[in-house]
Amino acid sequence: MNWQSYLKNFKSYLTLERSLSENSIEAYLRDVQKLWEYLEIAGELDIQPETVTDKHIFNFFYYIGELGLEATSQARMLSGLKAFFKYLLLEDIIKNDPMALIVSPKIGRKLPATLSFPEIERMLDLIDLSTNEGTRNRAILEVLYSSGLRVSELVEMKLTECFFDIGFLRIIGKGDKVRLVPIGRDALHYTKIYLENIRNQQSIKPEAENHVFLNRRGNKLTRVMIFLIIKDLAAKAGVQKNISPHTFRHSFATHLIEGGADLRAVQEMLGHESITTTEIYTHLDREYLQQTIVDFHPRSRKR
Repeated sequence: MNWQSYLKNFKSYLTLERSLSENSIEAYLRDVQKLWEYLEIAGELDIQPETVTDKHIFNFFYYIGELGLEATSQARMLSGLKAFFKYLLLEDIIKNDPMALIVSPKIGRKLPATLSFPEIERMLDLIDLSTNEGTRNRAILEVLYSSGLRVSELVEMKLTECFFDIGFLRIIGKGDKVRLVPIGRDALHYTKIYLENIRNQQSIKPEAENHVFLNRRGNKLTRVMIFLIIKDLAAKAGVQKNISPHTFRHSFATHLIEGGADLRAVQEMLGHESITTTEIYTHLDREYLQQTIVDFHPRSRKR
């Protein structure tokens, strides 16, 4: 049997024998799907459920940890995989459980706090859009959350690298590696308002003429300034977490993965190298990445 057949039978088991809710069943199936996706990314195309080892499982959790999936989400995903391999044991499909030695706190890398979607919305709603700085800050946070940028990438965003007509940003990341990243609907909306109504009225320093986000003196923003903006909003929103601009990057990845987005698409948008394999990574087309944002990002869903 192939993975699809195993998933179909696993769904029947969860429905008939475990009597789980539809939401729980979908979550468990999604967890197994993510493991399957990872094995394809890692070049393990011949691995079937009965040949998965604890090493595959450990590498999978290391991978999603590097993508930004928070510890609590990793723990929940662990439960789904444990249920799947328990089912395979019950059916005599496997003799040894690859999950037996996998302990939740030991999996992956410890990550900074991740914001929930309501926390992010609370912070966004507290921004005073009647001020120039407030309009700019709303655009900044929307871009951080909708595109998963590093703070260094945000402060270096260039006007000539913004392709708003097709909904993409051209980002130069670590090691001067270039990637195209979709920009979300709300991020695009507030960025255009900032550019057309605020930035256009500023006196801009020559060295900052191509930078998107500027301070009140017409120079590019610093990383520290972005950090302070976020810290201040978090305090006003009552967010009791130690957060930074990178928290928005982790939240972007976590919310996409939890929503069902393809791991490869998330990896591509974050600009990560393939983590557990040296094989050349196959880049995904622009339309697929953009559709991933539309389908799975919380800020893109109809409200």
